[in-house]
Amino acid sequence: MYSVLSQNRNTIESALGNLEGITYKRMGPEDASVHVYELKIRQPIDHNDTLQGFFQQKVLLRHTSFDNPVLMSTQGYEMYAVSNELERIYNANHINIEHRFYGESVPVGKGFEYLTLEQATADLHAVNRLFKKLYKGTWISSGISKGGQLTLFYKYFYPDDVSVSIPYVAPVNNDLKDKRVFRFLDTVGTKECRSKIKEYQIYLLKNKSDILNRLKWYAKGARLAFDYLGSMEKAYEYAVLEYSFSFWQYGYSCNTIPELNNIDRVTEHFLSVSDIAFYSDKSIKKYAPHYYQSATQLGYYGYQIKPFRKYLDYFESDPSAVFVPKGLEASYSNELNKQLLKWLHTDGNNIIYIYGGNDTWSANMVEPSKKVNSKAFVIPDEDHFGARIKNMSPRKKKEVVELIEKWTGLRADLSKL
Repeated sequence: MYSVLSQNRNTIESALGNLEGITYKRMGPEDASVHVYELKIRQPIDHNDTLQGFFQQKVLLRHTSFDNPVLMSTQGYEMYAVSNELERIYNANHINIEHRFYGESVPVGKGFEYLTLEQATADLHAVNRLFKKLYKGTWISSGISKGGQLTLFYKYFYPDDVSVSIPYVAPVNNDLKDKRVFRFLDTVGTKECRSKIKEYQIYLLKNKSDILNRLKWYAKGARLAFDYLGSMEKAYEYAVLEYSFSFWQYGYSCNTIPELNNIDRVTEHFLSVSDIAFYSDKSIKKYAPHYYQSATQLGYYGYQIKPFRKYLDYFESDPSAVFVPKGLEASYSNELNKQLLKWLHTDGNNIIYIYGGNDTWSANMVEPSKKVNSKAFVIPDEDHFGARIKNMSPRKKKEVVELIEKWTGLRADLSKL
């Protein structure tokens, strides 16, 4: 046991030590089949002008063998380190990359003008070039949600870096208030369930004063302030408008909506689905990079106030769900998204899109054209977190891995799911 473990560990650590611009530390536990390392990779703040300096990007490496395929996880936020189904079924080396300006990968003293999709994908390209010195086999990129969006832009800017791209629940938005979301919310689920959701939202607004009195104790205990929006009352109306979006995204059942005869249960359920804390100063500050990216390049969604107009005190028109930090200039352009979609429909090959049938973000899904060999899989009744290969029907699972085998020669072990 000692010889196998030590030899494997010494080999990968020797290889890592020979790569330029990285430091590493070993993470436990480890066994003879996988070695885990936290890496810091020196990246240019501006890949077009290294005089702007450098920052340290956090990367987690799970090494199995130099002969195995490589999975690149393109995170959309801070590091998200959980077991990955693609890593398991292909026994892949896993390079998990934190997004610039999130978590521990923040350029010190630099503003969000360096937080662009061009720069973020250049980070990925640099990681790819670095580790292709070690791993010569098949490369796959994959990300979830905003990380899945990054997977698509990475494929667009660097189409030859990986053999297959697998974005999960990745929308391509066309506006700051993409109206396809409204159409989705008007058709998802059953008519009875949609009516129940609307009645619940109206009840929340009609009983705003009583529920807010309860929530003020919650806000005090959690030390929540609402200076950005101006008041807790306005934050409450945002949270009520958000309720239907989050309800479907997070996979709630209509059976979980309480009867409208117990205001404490109504309040408890409301917090579980659309927590008012998300609209607090603390949360808006935490997600500042996300809002900036949405407000400049990615686009986002908004809220339709027509069904609730007479109950609202703070909105005269449909608001966006983007909250750009005050003092920052953010001008939205849809040009890059349009270029991406055009390319995906004409040249975006070897891409497997995975969506959940009940996930609100599926409103803005990519539906590949017949000009490319890519395919979208929509898993019925699944939400943002259930739209995974493991939850597909046996026939669809087989179709996914057969496509990947056709494109790469890799054979999957579905028993590992």
